[in-house]
Amino acid sequence: MSDPKVFDKILTEIIRQEKGIKKVILVDKTGLTIANVSKLSYYPVDVDSIGAIASAVFCASEEQGNNLQIGQLEIVTSEFSEGKIFASACGKGVLCVVSEADVNIGMVRLVMKKQGKKLADELDEFLSVDTTSPTKDELDEEDLKSALAELERV
Repeated sequence: MSDPKVFDKILTEIIRQEKGIKKVILVDKTGLTIANVSKLSYYPVDVDSIGAIASAVFCASEEQGNNLQIGQLEIVTSEFSEGKIFASACGKGVLCVVSEADVNIGMVRLVMKKQGKKLADELDEFLSVDTTSPTKDELDEEDLKSALAELERV
């Protein structure tokens, strides 16, 4: 299984690439926060809400594109008077970048694509399920007897 600290390392690489990036959040496609980093020591946002909304917006846009058969969604950009939010797919997750309004959009897109590939590989490994069965040596005989007795009572 992948080390969760790897996500922080990659997100930190992203945030260091462009001075206008304030926060980077990695969520799964259901909106659950996996990791996040912030450039400022105090940046008052509800990371879980921002990540969940970014994931929902991205997934909705992705479905819209699928219905229109216009190809794979690359990036969603939301522009506000005082900042921007970018969201892009990275494997089984969504990478969200929060920035200042005057950020270099081309640089953000480039960094998200490059680092998104690394995140996708790590995330796919992190979320993979180990489907191997325990070996006979790993099974505790007392636990098995206890479980069997419990089943017989039912």
